[in-house]
Amino acid sequence: MKSKIAIMGAMAEEIEPLLEKVENIKKNRYAKNIYYEATYRGKDIVIAYSKIGKVFASLTATILIEKFGCDKLLFSGVAGAINPELKIGDLIIASHLCQHDLDITAFGHPLGYVPEGEVCIPTDRRLREIAKEIAERRGVELREGIIATGDQFISNRDRKAFISSTFNADALEMEGGSVAVICDALEVPFFILRAISDSADGSADIDFDKFLESSAKISADFILDMVENIE
Repeated sequence: MKSKIAIMGAMAEEIEPLLEKVENIKKNRYAKNIYYEATYRGKDIVIAYSKIGKVFASLTATILIEKFGCDKLLFSGVAGAINPELKIGDLIIASHLCQHDLDITAFGHPLGYVPEGEVCIPTDRRLREIAKEIAERRGVELREGIIATGDQFISNRDRKAFISSTFNADALEMEGGSVAVICDALEVPFFILRAISDSADGSADIDFDKFLESSAKISADFILDMVENIE
C-alpha cells in the first residue's frame, strides 16, 4: 500500500515554503482549517498548519491521521534554543518530546507526567536515521535532543533555565509534545524538525519575528528532502 505522509507546521509561515514546491494541490476545508493534499516527487502528502498551541496541534494531527489516512507524520517549524550551542538557523530533530507545562506534581508525580503516560515520548528511530543521512549528504549540521513543549512562548531566562534543568531539553516550542502523544497513541511513526528562530530569553520576541521566515524555509527545505527519501 502506498504511503501517505502528513506534514504539519504550527503557522502559515511554516508551511508556505512547502506549498511553493509541491504539485497537484487540492484544498480541503475541514474543522475550521485547510488541509492541502498534494504530491512531491511522486509521493502523496497532506500539508496543514495547526495554529499555535497544543490543543490545535492535537486536533490537526488527529485529522491528518484519521480523516486523510496519513501513515507517517513530519513536523516542520521553528523553535527557541535552550542549549547555548544552538544558534539561529540551526536545525534540531527531537529524540524525545515532553510537556513542560503539564503539572500534577501535587499528587506526587514528576513534572510532565500523567498516569498511564510518560514524561518523554520518543520519535521514530528510522525517520531520525533518514534525517541524519540527508544531513550528512548535504553537509548540514543536525543536532538531536529533547524538545520541550508548552502553551507558553518562553522569553524569560529563569523559566528557560528551569525547563533546561528539569527535562534536559535543548529547545522549546508549543506543539510537538502534543503531536507526540497523538502519534504514539495511534501508532503512527512521527518526526519533529525545528529550525532555531530565537534564544528563548529576553530578546526572544524580537528574534522570533525577525528570523521566523528564514528559519521556517530552512526547516521546510529539509523536510521535503526527507519526503523524497522515505520509502
